[in-house]
Amino acid sequence: MSGITLFLADEPATVAFGARLAAVTGGHGSVFLEGDLGAGKTTLSRGLIRGLGHTGAVKSPTFTVVEPYEIGAQRVYHFDLYRLADPEELEYMGIRDYFEENALCLFEWPEKGAGVLPKPDLTITMSAQAGGRSLVLSPHSPRGQAWCAALAADNHK
Repeated sequence: MSGITLFLADEPATVAFGARLAAVTGGHGSVFLEGDLGAGKTTLSRGLIRGLGHTGAVKSPTFTVVEPYEIGAQRVYHFDLYRLADPEELEYMGIRDYFEENALCLFEWPEKGAGVLPKPDLTITMSAQAGGRSLVLSPHSPRGQAWCAALAADNHK
C-alpha cells in the first residue's frame, strides 16, 4: 500500500486524529513526525498519547529530548530531537534502550537523528494548508501499511 494524504481542519481535528492513530497502532511501533515549527507535531502526539489512556499533561520534550509515559503496561516515548547538535548524542543517552518491542516511539525532527534511529513504521509529514494541516502518511513496514489501511478505511466511513 502506498501512503495516504489527509486534511485536518484545526487543532481539535489534529488531536482527534492522534487518538485514531493510537487506536490503530495498538501502542506499539515507531512513528516519525516531520514538519516545520508549528506544523502540529506535538499536538498530534498529545492526541495519540491521550488516545492510549494518558490523563495527565503531555508537554513537548524540546528541552528534555525524551518524555516517557507509562500507561498501564504500555510504554510510550515521545522524542523531540530539534535541539540535537549531533546524532551521536542519541547514543550517549542510550537511545537503543527505548526501542522495546512493546513500546511506541514518537520522534519529532527525526532527521536530526539520521544514521542512529531505526527505520520507522510510519512517517507523517505535516504542513500548514488552508487554515488547517495537511498530513502525508508514508508507511515503511508491514505494520505501517496496516495502520495506513485502517486509517484510510476510517476516512471513508
